[in-house]
Amino acid sequence: MLFTETERHPTFSSLLDRATRLLAQRDHSVEELKEKIRLSVWRSQQRNAVEHTAIDETALASVIAWCEENGWLDDQRFTRLFIQSRGRNGYGPQRIRQDLQQKGVERELISQELAETDIDWQQQAENVARKKYGHKWPTEAREKARLQRFLHSRGFLMEDIRSVLVNFSG
Repeated sequence: MLFTETERHPTFSSLLDRATRLLAQRDHSVEELKEKIRLSVWRSQQRNAVEHTAIDETALASVIAWCEENGWLDDQRFTRLFIQSRGRNGYGPQRIRQDLQQKGVERELISQELAETDIDWQQQAENVARKKYGHKWPTEAREKARLQRFLHSRGFLMEDIRSVLVNFSG
């Protein structure tokens, strides 16, 4: 099967189509969207047995700029919503920070949004502990250490974890 030059080298419109389909599902960070578009093009080339060629970075930059200008893509909005979502799902600020950095969000933006959030991380850590242990609150040092490791793996700060261990009235 023969492919046209356009099918081998995705144009602005085909990249924009991929971007809008991805953004219609959920918000993405700029870097995450770029990576997903690149992966989508690569998979398409793989599926169609087309020679793998690099994506046109200029066209990709134009698509990203268009998405930002039209309000489809906003790292600040993505970061704020991601923090709220992950916070509701029982993750602490350290884990959220790490996840956002992996998604390519700038450290300054992450710090700003974490500082501005209205989440009470100590209360969140207590809620996670209560959900895990219910009414059987750990009394032995070994069990408390296990809870501490669990909350730490969820990304809570040691000061919040200590507060939970000290203040908890199971």
